[in-house]
Amino acid sequence: MGRAGNVKYIFITGGVISGIGKGIITASTGLLLQNLGFKVSILKADMYLNLDAGTMNPLEHGEVFVTEDGMETDQDLGHYERFLNKNLLRHNYITMGQIYYDVISQERQMNFAGKCVEGNVHIPEEIIRRIKEAAKMDATDTMLVEVGGTVGEYQNVMFFEAIRKLKQREPNNVFIIHLVYLPVPEFLGEMKSKPAQASIYELYKLGLQPTFVICRSKDTVDKKRKDTISFNTGVKADHIFSAPDVSTIYEIPAVLKAQGYDKKLLTELGKSKPKKEDKSWFKFVKSIDGNKKEVTIAITGKYFTSGNFNLKDSYVCVIEAIKHAAWKMGIKANIEWFDVENMEQEKNRHQMEKSLKKCQGIIVPQGWGSRGVEGKLKVVEFARKKKIPYLGLCFGMQMAVIEYARNVLGYKDANSEEVNPKTKHLMIHIMPEQKELLKNKKYGGTIRLGAWPCKLDRNTVLYNSYKKYSPHRIDKENIVMERHRHRYEVNNLYNDQLVKAGLVLSGKSPDGHLVESIELPKTVHPFFVGTQFHPEYKSRPLDPHPAFIGLLNAALKRKNNSH
Repeated sequence: MGRAGNVKYIFITGGVISGIGKGIITASTGLLLQNLGFKVSILKADMYLNLDAGTMNPLEHGEVFVTEDGMETDQDLGHYERFLNKNLLRHNYITMGQIYYDVISQERQMNFAGKCVEGNVHIPEEIIRRIKEAAKMDATDTMLVEVGGTVGEYQNVMFFEAIRKLKQREPNNVFIIHLVYLPVPEFLGEMKSKPAQASIYELYKLGLQPTFVICRSKDTVDKKRKDTISFNTGVKADHIFSAPDVSTIYEIPAVLKAQGYDKKLLTELGKSKPKKEDKSWFKFVKSIDGNKKEVTIAITGKYFTSGNFNLKDSYVCVIEAIKHAAWKMGIKANIEWFDVENMEQEKNRHQMEKSLKKCQGIIVPQGWGSRGVEGKLKVVEFARKKKIPYLGLCFGMQMAVIEYARNVLGYKDANSEEVNPKTKHLMIHIMPEQKELLKNKKYGGTIRLGAWPCKLDRNTVLYNSYKKYSPHRIDKENIVMERHRHRYEVNNLYNDQLVKAGLVLSGKSPDGHLVESIELPKTVHPFFVGTQFHPEYKSRPLDPHPAFIGLLNAALKRKNNSH
């Protein structure tokens, strides 16, 4: 188990601008150390005052990620899990809101013995306590901590104060990797390092010096720029590394390794190189190139249009899960984006259907509220009738049930209680225990979250996908553990009618009370599957999720049959 004095703490900070990839650098560093035999864990420290990421709009902060134990987190935890191929838990995620909440709660309980509670004293101490506690819980010898935001912002200054204090106490156990951005202004045509230098100076003002500097840029940072940064900041030239743009984020560990980054890490940590190194990741990355067969998958959602911009971060997990499955199959998946609200407009629907028909697969992902619902239902109907492989995720499964009720059972007013609570046929209704929570406006962290068991029926499309592509995920009782994030469920009053009309309820909770997945038989449709859970949360590059492999396999067959 990690013990005080034995754990190495590596803090990853960022400067110049946000969004340059601290999460990927953190995950890549963790992967490289893990491949060298270290017991690695990662913690994300976000500076906002929300207790978690659950109540934020995806357009505000990107897609929410859900851990196995039900914590709604920043998407960076998803990247950590995908790179390390391991589950992280709620203690691997802290926000400034959690820190203040805990300190104030302790004060109310007289845990400070009457002392004056001060921000610059007790907030950093609580941060340090949480980091050390996470290291103990994960029994790790190397704890990576990504600090949200950029250096110089007042919102995250207490995180930096915590690093400074911990560095003072354990100078040989604390290291800082600082990620900076080097722009190439078009009017100059030259890479500039001054913003990076200024960012490093900001660290110095906080009493900190980076152990390593990683330079993000469009192109590889040359020796001249590295030498300039080194000369002006005092960071060793051979401790400055380049992280240029690459075709996929999964290449970054190899890019850093090629520069000797992992060897320098070992030296700084006081460790020797192990005799055996895990190289499976690098073999996987090499296998990505050269995939000649292609399929096109449509993602039909509503959380990626913001003004004149498309924000794909709203569906990061879905995008990555598609890639993982495609690479496993040795093909390339092209993603086409469709705003479902266009399906609600008669003038746009024909063109959108024409474009959808050219795709080999359709996904309706997660969603909330009434906006775009009628468009989603039109997409589901189109996929079902035109026999285009379909995968509905959470809300996408609920839409499939409603569409089937409307167009097969004949319940034209069928809907979800979330959309129209007054409709006669509530195919999707609120979970009973959720009603009281909503009544009392208890929204944050109260929905059905985390991993729950789902018992799959044999001889179904979904069960066969698990058994064929990922048998380790399913146990002897035909149970899989999948992650959830929802308040509403299929109304069991209609189960018999749906089944009689041909819909297969392929997965339920072990007690039979909750419908967890639905599908159509292969004799009716090549691949029509909906899951109340989110399979994308548990897809990994080295272990793709079978639901996505099943979809892409059907998509490839559709393409082959069209020629």
